[in-house]
Amino acid sequence: QVQLVESGGGLVQAGGSLRLSCAASGRTFSSDGMGWFRQAPGKEREFVAAISWSGGGTYYADSVKGRFTISRDNAKNTVYLQMNSLKPEDTAVYYCAAAMRSRTLVAGNGNSWGKGTQVTVSS
Repeated sequence: QVQLVESGGGLVQAGGSLRLSCAASGRTFSSDGMGWFRQAPGKEREFVAAISWSGGGTYYADSVKGRFTISRDNAKNTVYLQMNSLKPEDTAVYYCAAAMRSRTLVAGNGNSWGKGTQVTVSS
């Protein structure tokens, strides 16, 4: 399995930006699809974004399209989520996940998960 550790969360005002990072260790990272999910209090976990192993394919939830960008650096075993134009409804714990295929992540599943990082957007 891949071990995943998220960082970069925090408190930001509406309209601001944050960049989340997810550092991976363990078995080969570069062959995995990687993704981000989030879970707000009282709500189910939802898919946010995913990226293929090569970085050539990216996928986004409609709610974040045009505002969030997922990227990866396989040399650093790290995946990023750049979040711009943040809204209060983006407030959630954000989780990094890995799966053999990015389609698995888009479907809402993952094989390995991080412990999450809190993002709070104030109005």
